[in-house]
Amino acid sequence: MKTKPPLRTRAFLLALAALALVAGLGAGLSRLGGPSIPLPSGLAPLHGPLMLAFLGTLIALERAVALRVQEKRWAFAVPLLAGMGTLLLLGGSPRAGAGALVLAALGLLGIYAELWRRSPHARLFTGLMALGAAGWLAGNLLWLLGRSPAEASLWWLSFPVLTIVGERLELMRLRRPSPWALAGLGLALTLLLGALLLLTAGPSIPSAALRLLGLGLLGLALWLLRYDIALRTVRQTGLPRFIAVCLLSGYAWLPVSALLLILGGLSQYDALLHAVFLGFVFSLIFGHAPIVFPALLRMRIPFHGSFYAHWGLLHLSLLLRVIGDLGGWPPARRGGGLLGVLAILLFLGSTLRAALLARRGTARP
Repeated sequence: MKTKPPLRTRAFLLALAALALVAGLGAGLSRLGGPSIPLPSGLAPLHGPLMLAFLGTLIALERAVALRVQEKRWAFAVPLLAGMGTLLLLGGSPRAGAGALVLAALGLLGIYAELWRRSPHARLFTGLMALGAAGWLAGNLLWLLGRSPAEASLWWLSFPVLTIVGERLELMRLRRPSPWALAGLGLALTLLLGALLLLTAGPSIPSAALRLLGLGLLGLALWLLRYDIALRTVRQTGLPRFIAVCLLSGYAWLPVSALLLILGGLSQYDALLHAVFLGFVFSLIFGHAPIVFPALLRMRIPFHGSFYAHWGLLHLSLLLRVIGDLGGWPPARRGGGLLGVLAILLFLGSTLRAALLARRGTARP
């Protein structure tokens, strides 16, 4: 008889993801010279790895839950490894933490291999998500081997981007894109993956690779803005509309990072990375949270109009940060960073509040 993994296991793993997120935000505040917070010394350089540990733990947990119907309980070891990486980083053992994250990325590839084997009809989008996991693995290995942070970060960038594109393509399986649409997607992916391979071909990062990477991101952004079902669901109301607004606004930040790469390379490193990780990735996290968290924790999170507050604050903060970066205006960059942290904390608070109200039976639309 099949048994479901205990709810407490999922809650514990999700708590590890939340720990990585909060620690990553704290490290980011330290880099900005923000408010003093009780964090281990020397944590500021780990801002990027901690944020990726959060994403890796969350994505691995989602995929492990997807495998539970086949009783692949080993899959839950993957988010646990990512969580252990977080604990090791916070404990002052960055090399051991990086090693644990390398193993977690390998485990995530194993989950996708199992999904690939069991679902032949889903191999297109499963393969895309597996390529994203390979990007996380490559970034972790480069970081472990002491390569430049820029090289690791550009590989890390491919992890959420390819995962999200794969997930969106999965939702489009009932209205399969035309051959021309798939050809356009294939071209964008070829540019992106070719650029990533060029990044590690020599001792320095070639400018041609950065331009190709920018073109690949631009192609993916235009493809999503043209073919994603959010273009239709944005006309609805309530949660479907909110999700669509989050998706479309997130897609709008990908061309920003693409143009920064094409026109300036790494001269605006901070702006281009945050355009992807905050503007694109967290906007989609905001939109999907009312669906993902109930699936993980078997709890209701009813939609509230107040959710637009953290969505709006996120994009305002990023706009201010990018203006500060491009204009050489440190107060705007710092203020945007602080507002970005506030937006994510407000998101966590609003989501928790909605869940608690639903549990008490007092939720209001």
